[in-house]
Amino acid sequence: MSTGVVVVTALIAALGAASAAGVLVNRRSGALRETAPGLPQDTADLGLSEVGPTVVHFTAAWCGPCASVRRVVEQVCTDLPDVAHLELDIDAHPAAAKRLSVLSLPTTFIFDAGGRQRYRSAGVPKAAELRQALQPLLA
Repeated sequence: MSTGVVVVTALIAALGAASAAGVLVNRRSGALRETAPGLPQDTADLGLSEVGPTVVHFTAAWCGPCASVRRVVEQVCTDLPDVAHLELDIDAHPAAAKRLSVLSLPTTFIFDAGGRQRYRSAGVPKAAELRQALQPLLA
């Protein structure tokens, strides 16, 4: 086998491995994960709704995907008027971001009326998943 064929074969194998790794890493992007129920967190400074669920998403002016989250959340909150929505700039609210362990943008949370974190998503959540997670919290 010639050197050129070996190099091309190795390159194709490396690209295939990188593609597979990318699919695995991005598979969970935007997926809502249910968080373990617990005591309400220190969220007094966030201004959560006390009568219904609140969607909180961290954003920044320099975050491209954050605009997509804004559109999804606004669409869902328009369909579900009893759901409050807060958009927090991570640069303006670093203490809240740290307390909630926001490690990447965009990050979205769903809190119930009692201030307990119920769901969390890193990436752009799907509108249907967001709506499905919020429906039981409206009852």
